[in-house]
Amino acid sequence: MKRTVIGIVLMGVLGAGSLMAEDHDWRGRDFRRDYADRRADYRDMARDRAKIAQDKRELREEYREGDWRGVQRERSELRNEYRDLNHDRWEARRDTRDIRHDRFWGWR
Repeated sequence: MKRTVIGIVLMGVLGAGSLMAEDHDWRGRDFRRDYADRRADYRDMARDRAKIAQDKRELREEYREGDWRGVQRERSELRNEYRDLNHDRWEARRDTRDIRHDRFWGWR
């Protein structure tokens, strides 16, 4: 009985090492992925800024016409665009941090 329990525990301990092993990308693929993600985030931010400018124009038009439901709808769209822009900024900062972290530790 003791042998069985010790054998099971030993197998668990030996198996835990392989489960916890980290996958370091020593060939630089991590850099390429981070740079590509950051470029995509910057492109998405530019699109979001263009949408925000268009929504602001539409909002001014709705104010001029006095269409308050349209104003509410445009404000909602602006709120969503600003939230998306902030999310993209956060992702770009995270990718930049990852690039700097990888360079610091020499994962090239």
